[in-house]
Amino acid sequence: MSDLTTRKCKPCAKDASPMGAEQVKQYLAMIDAGWKVENEGKQISRTFKFDNYYQTSAFVNAVVWIAHGEDHHPDITFGYNKATVVYSTHAIGGLSENDFISAAKVDALTQ
Repeated sequence: MSDLTTRKCKPCAKDASPMGAEQVKQYLAMIDAGWKVENEGKQISRTFKFDNYYQTSAFVNAVVWIAHGEDHHPDITFGYNKATVVYSTHAIGGLSENDFISAAKVDALTQ
């Protein structure tokens, strides 16, 4: 598969199914090892750590910018020096390629 950061999120078909465990495993190998599968395979999450609040809030704003451009929006929680980003495709009740595309683009922010 090509680099996920070069792909663009696409709307899911109304009858689309979430990824199965094997496909999730394949896509998980394409993003940073810090991402974890949670909620019975329905979401991925990663916590990012920073030195201070300014760096954390700048990161969160960059994630929001990515979400806006991809029209795929994560749940984000953050505090003074850390932010947790959670992706799931709510329209299909689980994971889609969009989650991994977005995660790869978020990873690129910290490299």
